[in-house]
Amino acid sequence: MRAFVVEKIGDKEFKSGIQDISTPKCGENEIVIKVTYSSLNYKDALSSVGNPGVTRNFPHTTGIDVAGTVYESTSSVFKVGERVLVTGYDMGMNTNGGHAQFVKVPAAWVARIPDSISDKEIMAFGTAGLTAALSVSELIENGIKPESGDILVTGATGGVGSIAIAILSKLGYNITAISGKKERIEFLKKIGANEVILREEFEIESNKPMLSEKYAGIIDTVGGNILANALKQIKYDGVATCCGLTSSHELNTNVFPFILRGVRLIGIDSVECKLEKKQAAWEKLASRWKINSLNTIINEISLDEVKAAYDHLLSGKAVGRYVVKIKVDKN
Repeated sequence: MRAFVVEKIGDKEFKSGIQDISTPKCGENEIVIKVTYSSLNYKDALSSVGNPGVTRNFPHTTGIDVAGTVYESTSSVFKVGERVLVTGYDMGMNTNGGHAQFVKVPAAWVARIPDSISDKEIMAFGTAGLTAALSVSELIENGIKPESGDILVTGATGGVGSIAIAILSKLGYNITAISGKKERIEFLKKIGANEVILREEFEIESNKPMLSEKYAGIIDTVGGNILANALKQIKYDGVATCCGLTSSHELNTNVFPFILRGVRLIGIDSVECKLEKKQAAWEKLASRWKINSLNTIINEISLDEVKAAYDHLLSGKAVGRYVVKIKVDKN
């Protein structure tokens, strides 16, 4: 089969590209998926250059998301021909991932694709969409309603940010987006942002422990000073979710928003969260949360175009979601 493989060729040197490798075989309680679509995420891009925080086993096939049909199964839960997907867990990290024509995974990682959504659409969501859905769910479950006030979304042109904006817009929320890409302001408004603030205007450090109340909720994908400044501006009893660190893994803040305004900061993990929680999120994304602007944020590419797309992700030039169409010759 064809796969995008990363190899370690020296202590700190790596090379990557398309290779022909052996098709995997089922072990006990495992599934081999015949892949139709995968997607690209920032974590995939890091894996492609040998980032040790993501991948330590080489040679390695990237791809933390995959959709397709069951090709082989030793599981009593899944039958050959069923439409399934996998996101998260160790797939695409130290276990071979979805940028291949076939992928083998433990049955415990597998979710069913709802009938009302295509393989391409669910991979347009992928880990980014799942993370966005989990973030929106936390706001709703903690009482943040459209009438509560504006929602701030950081890293707005990225996969999580853009999908979160589209979902929130469909649900009737008023959204303020933060982005470092001035040329993408119209794109953000098209998918549902009511206001766009440029990153450099928001990231300015403030020595004040608190700022004026502006936002009922925050979906943060970047961390660092942006999240620190945003926390100071949450309204009383507001909620912030945090799922990323593209700005910084550090958070220099203080306790005042938490003890004076009752602010809640909730971490979002889409990798190891329970399969039941993932399945519930997929059902929402396939039905009442399915966004009208999904095609607007999709960049469909082939397996041969993955390497160039990684360069865009690593250089911060990517916008929306890369969806990888996988062609399989075997029946």
